[in-house]
Amino acid sequence: MKTLIAFALILTVSFVRAQTPVSPSAGAVAAKKTISGVEKAVLAAEKQRFEAQMKKDYAMLDRVLADDLVYNHSNGNTDNKQSYIQSIRDGKSQYDSIESQGQEVRVYGNTAIINGKCLIKATNNGETINTTLKYTDVYVRKGNQWQMVTWQSLRVPN
Repeated sequence: MKTLIAFALILTVSFVRAQTPVSPSAGAVAAKKTISGVEKAVLAAEKQRFEAQMKKDYAMLDRVLADDLVYNHSNGNTDNKQSYIQSIRDGKSQYDSIESQGQEVRVYGNTAIINGKCLIKATNNGETINTTLKYTDVYVRKGNQWQMVTWQSLRVPN
């Protein structure tokens, strides 16, 4: 009988402990997400693209933008690769600065999706733009090169 009571007591204590939430210890540190080499390569391509837009580096834009690019601007306009590069060449789109305010990249085989936020200072068809954008863009690996195949952005209300 003593054995049965001891067993029931142990079982009850185990059940109660299993139901009690466990809080992290005071010394516990949240684990940081490590970025893989592939994710770093995609983010590097994104950084090169931003810099190429500002510096009017058409050769770099030609490498990092896919031939079948669909570029949806925050104002609702859409460009393909040729019209987008031409708008920069003609001065219709002039990027003064693009400041990343956070990016998250997810990789699925040869495809990568970036969700980001950036501050854009630019001129578009004579209109000064100083706005924060949230965006999603998609890169596809072609050989050793990551190329952007689509961009979709929206303005964040001030």
